[in-house]
Amino acid sequence: MAVPRSPLSIDRVSRRDFLKGAAGAAASAAGIVLLGSGSSDRTHAQGRDEHAGGNDVGAGLPRRRLGGTGLAVSIVGLGGAIAVARNPDHAESIVHRAIDLGINYIDTAHQYGESEANIGRVMRERREEVVLASKTDDRTYDGTMRQFEESLRRLETDHLDLYQLHAIHSEADMDAALDTRGAIAAMEKLREQGSVRHIGITAHKHSTLLSSALERYPFDCVLLSLNAGDVHHDSMIANALPVATAKQMGVIAMKVCAYDGRIFREGGVSTMREALGYTLSHPVSTAIVGVSKIRELEENVRVAKELQPMPREEMRRIEGLTRSYAREANFFKYQW
Repeated sequence: MAVPRSPLSIDRVSRRDFLKGAAGAAASAAGIVLLGSGSSDRTHAQGRDEHAGGNDVGAGLPRRRLGGTGLAVSIVGLGGAIAVARNPDHAESIVHRAIDLGINYIDTAHQYGESEANIGRVMRERREEVVLASKTDDRTYDGTMRQFEESLRRLETDHLDLYQLHAIHSEADMDAALDTRGAIAAMEKLREQGSVRHIGITAHKHSTLLSSALERYPFDCVLLSLNAGDVHHDSMIANALPVATAKQMGVIAMKVCAYDGRIFREGGVSTMREALGYTLSHPVSTAIVGVSKIRELEENVRVAKELQPMPREEMRRIEGLTRSYAREANFFKYQW
């Protein structure tokens, strides 16, 4: 089955210079090319913001290149594990509003209960407006194929833009996935058939294990935890992020708010501007955020539109704010 050319491919997006200062330095260190306004350079890169054109309500929400995939994704994406996995009517309203606001990256998983089905009801009419990603938590060929077919049915689509190994947290996980009858063999078959466009991997913890996995297989994308508390324990920023950027993978950040807002507290990180700004000042393509209410979604988009890359000193200050509650900011590295 041939996959139709996506309307989200990078050559359909207008360009405008956004990254400067510390973000530019981080991008340069990662081998990322930044375009100046008016530049005709078409080199694929991530960590550079590009503004969607048009007069729709999402105009002005920057996009970045998703590694070498040829796709451009909004700098804030919609995570499917919170409200999207719960009340169906409310979930559909959130997904519709996200797309209306210019969010074009939606992430879900087979494991997320009703999330895929809730998103699928919106995909019936809006599939071509988004880069759609899901995941398999099975490590075998047959099990991955079964989960994939169920995901397609729930999502009401005939292909995924990104299919990911979900939560690789041990060498045994990776060994099983790389077996000749493992999950990656199934994903490669699906890509060969045109049912999957790109292959990715996800991890919440064990950053050195993830960096090893990125060396063992040429993934197109990686979804990893990255928030202002990351540097204090099992740091993805120190270990996995440099490998991913060196390999020009699309980098998707998660746990920006440490899940359900645990990053926020008096005397610590106190605003979404600090939390999201910190994450997006790293060389990542997008940051997925789960929401409970439409007003949270709207606030996230408003903040994302207004963000400027943080100077290094400000990033260090925000990291310092989380030091006293670093375990809570990284709770998923200890408990999941």
